[in-house]
Amino acid sequence: MEPPASQTDADNAHRPGTHATSADPPDAILVGKALAGDRTAFDELIKRYQRQAVAVAYRLLGNTHDALEVTQDAFLKGYGSLATLQKPEAFGGWLMRIVSNLSLNFRRSRKTRRQIGLDDLASAPEAGQPDAAGASEYMSSAGNPVRQLEGQELGRKLKDAMAQLPEKQRLAITMFTIEEMPQKQVAEALDCSVEAVKWHVFQGRKRLKEILKDYM
Repeated sequence: MEPPASQTDADNAHRPGTHATSADPPDAILVGKALAGDRTAFDELIKRYQRQAVAVAYRLLGNTHDALEVTQDAFLKGYGSLATLQKPEAFGGWLMRIVSNLSLNFRRSRKTRRQIGLDDLASAPEAGQPDAAGASEYMSSAGNPVRQLEGQELGRKLKDAMAQLPEKQRLAITMFTIEEMPQKQVAEALDCSVEAVKWHVFQGRKRLKEILKDYM
């Protein structure tokens, strides 16, 4: 399958992505068209998820250049593997899983100790906001240590603390709390249940509180 034309355009990586509106065709339709050879359909999926993909990669790599490179690779891999997607309507979560896996592989292959860029974490959304509708009490803002740290020095402490979390806890907090991804999409990206996402976020926040207790 020949890569979509937009992926050869380096500037495309800098265009903000937008999610589908009620007037836009759903992901499943675009996936079907792409599989039928319509490259513009995949270009539309790129535009739809590009901002989120770059943001997730950046949170895991802490470097814009690396994040853009991994995002490009993720779209290319996604395009080449599109026929293996069993649920076309779940394209977004499937793509974020590719992005997160490639980002983690990138870090391991480079043998770096890059940390998630979390200097702006103090402004992360509360777990009780719309994307977290129906979340359990333990997901409430009162138990969110992210909201309780401010300032550059504390931002560095929080970055170090996040690096100490198990991989899935770190990914869950990054995607759900920072990137405001719906729990269902986070679950698809992490290949787990929604309840498991809630548990990873809960355990991650609990661990952060323990690590940062002297600064809160």
